Parts: sequence; structure tokens; C-alpha cells
Amino acid sequence: MEKCSLTPAQLAAYIDHANLRPDASLAQIKKLCAEAREHHFFSVCVNGSWVATAFQLLEDSDVKITGVAGFPFGAAAADVKRFEAEAAIDEGAHEIDLVLNIARLKDCDDKYVLREIVDVVEAADERVVKVILETCLLTDEEKIRACHIIVESGAQFVKTSTGFSTGGATVADVKLLRATVGPKFGVKASGGIRDLPAALVLIAAGATRLGTSSGVAILQGLAGTIGGVTS
Repeated sequence: MEKCSLTPAQLAAYIDHANLRPDASLAQIKKLCAEAREHHFFSVCVNGSWVATAFQLLEDSDVKITGVAGFPFGAAAADVKRFEAEAAIDEGAHEIDLVLNIARLKDCDDKYVLREIVDVVEAADERVVKVILETCLLTDEEKIRACHIIVESGAQFVKTSTGFSTGGATVADVKLLRATVGPKFGVKASGGIRDLPAALVLIAAGATRLGTSSGVAILQGLAGTIGGVTS
């Protein structure tokens, strides 16, 4: 396992604490927000119908709200994605995680993909937009092409995965995305990050944000450390 030089507070600042399950209940959203408040995670990531609730629960905290658009398939019409982003912003979202149109990317319809992302970036009104590639469905060439489109669009992050497809974040993909977008652009790893070792190797590979439903377990993995270094 990578040695951890991060303090709990520094590690927490990487984490978008997520519950995007279709059956997530009000009680589960309240629990998610309470955990985010307690541990000072960067944000909570929730489906659109819960954005206003999360905003109310966290309004007096430093935890941000991440809404989603086109989740989880990316196959909705571009206007629908733009409306989802606008609605989330109106209800208090500070950031938007957008699933790009995977099929259009694979068909090399790069103009469509770019226009769709630009529309959501405009709808986000200077808030951070993180664009999900769903890397498990793409070739390396497609991932690289997608990264170039996303950088051109004005979005601020590339993101590996929704966590709802055939695979999640891998070290190889994070390294590829980082190498493609350069050192200053955001890279969010998401999907299958359940413990401290998984989190640390992805951060070492170049991730600047982690999307996970296991934020508490990841921080608990720091238990037994001395001076922030694993014993």
C-alpha cells in the first residue's frame, strides 16, 4: 500500500461522498450529509431530486453539493442534460457531474459531444463541471479524444466512471487521463474505491478528487497511523 502522508482532513478534502442509488431514501441522504458534515468531505454527490434536501441539510457547513446530469447512461438528449444542470444549480448545487454521450463519442461525432458539454458548462454558470467518460466502455484512443474535447469545452474535470457500468476507476486510466489533460486540470476517480489503499494509489496516479460511497471507511483506514504515515 502507498504510504500516506495525508492528514485525515487533507484526505477528506479529496472526497465527493456519494449516494446515487436509485433507491436512496431520505434517511440515507440525511445519513450521507451527516457523515459529510462530521468528516468535512469536499462534497456530497446526489441525484437531482435530493439536491435541495442536501443543500438544506448542509447550508451552514463547508460541504459542497454536487448534482448530476445525464446520469448514469449519458444517453439523454442534450437539452435534457442542460435542464438537469440548470435545475440542480437553482436548487443549490455547487458542482455538476455530467455523463458525456458515450455513443456519440464512439461514433466520432465530436462536434455533438463538444456542443453538449459546452451547453452544460454554460448552464452551470461558472460552477465546476466534471465530465464522466465511463472509461470501462472506451478504448484508450477514445479516452484521449474525450479528454481533448472536455478540455476544449471549458469544463474543469475529467472523471473516470459513474460506478454503475461494467467497471470503475483504475490506476492505468487515471494515469492516462492525467497525462492527456496535463498537470493542472482536474481528474476525478470514481467507481469501486472502497478503502484507503485504493484511494491512495489513485491519488498517487494523479487523481485530484475521489467519488465514493465509502468515504467514512477510507478515513477509518487512517486509524492506527502515526504522524499521517501508515504503521
